[in-house]
Amino acid sequence: MDIHEYQAKELLAKEGVKILSGGLAESPEQAVYQATEIGGSVWVVKAQIHSGARGKAGGVKVCHSTDEVRVAADEMLGKMMITHQTGSTGKLVSQVYVEAGCEIQKELYFSLLLDRAHEEVVLVASAEGGMDIEDLADKHSEAIIKMHVEPAVGLLDFQARELVFALGIPVEGLSQAVKTIKGAYRTFRDHDAVMVEINPLVVTKTNKVVALDAKMGFDDNALFRHPDILALRDKTQEDSRETAASDRGLSYIGLDGDIGCMINGAGLAMATMDMIQHAGGEPANFLDIGGGASPERVAEAFRLVLADDNVKAMLVNIFAGINRCDWVAEGVVQAVRNMDLKVPLVVRLAGTNVEAGKSIIENSGLAIITAETLADAANKAVAASRHHTG
Repeated sequence: MDIHEYQAKELLAKEGVKILSGGLAESPEQAVYQATEIGGSVWVVKAQIHSGARGKAGGVKVCHSTDEVRVAADEMLGKMMITHQTGSTGKLVSQVYVEAGCEIQKELYFSLLLDRAHEEVVLVASAEGGMDIEDLADKHSEAIIKMHVEPAVGLLDFQARELVFALGIPVEGLSQAVKTIKGAYRTFRDHDAVMVEINPLVVTKTNKVVALDAKMGFDDNALFRHPDILALRDKTQEDSRETAASDRGLSYIGLDGDIGCMINGAGLAMATMDMIQHAGGEPANFLDIGGGASPERVAEAFRLVLADDNVKAMLVNIFAGINRCDWVAEGVVQAVRNMDLKVPLVVRLAGTNVEAGKSIIENSGLAIITAETLADAANKAVAASRHHTG
């Protein structure tokens, strides 16, 4: 789960990370009010969407008058902002964050991530911030600093100091920089985050260390421990299909293909998507219905997959262990009858109660295409999608 910049900054500020004065606005008039409350003569208006690279998309504007603040907010609010991270549909800007300006001496990059291979937290930093870190890592890998932290021990003072020295932060900002790095680490650790990124982390002309931007992502499986973080969720920034699936306890990821998939087990789902591509098609989604595939759950999954208008055929692939093929078959038949299915449906069943499941499908009187193997199912689904004209 991701959160907005202003929310991430509030969490960081609680741990001693310095941020600039700012306020949230949902209209140009509120943006002007926030600028007036902040004071000064320079403000930055930022679109609040779950994406990086907002500046390149016109989502970050430096303003030198309240009239400029009004115009910037008006240009952003209510618009779909497209960045290289949002995909072609973009994300809706319903809020902007108005922040005080500052005189920047140096821009840095700093983040904390999970290194699953080493089972440690890794600090990633660079003295060259405010730019695409991916490009920098690719073209100038020597500019990237990495430091691993043993979770059982935590981030130690000498590690934070080493990082500060490596970043070339002036000695006048040493103490505050160490406090900033340790504060960001505590935020990461205490909230079960999987990513905390500050880009840029700046040193001002007066040697203050300030987080000018912030992004955070959290482990969905740990949110039950953090109701305060869950309350920050903005569903308008999420794929509506994935949100609907999450609310129903289903594992769903939307893709760009035209063959809808309903499968039990993440490994089988991945293999099925590979087989669809091998057969010349493209999956429209990843959907693992899990081990409790009751008829009701199957019907919910059907509705979710078919809510995607791009789907031209649907493939159900079940290898039942804990599941039962007859349960799944009942759910499939129930869903088809209740939804007036308009796209071809391919069903492959194997495992527990498979004969009973096949019998339910065959005796349903419905135009369901059956398959014996995964390869057979993928080929039939791709062929059906190409011939579908609905």
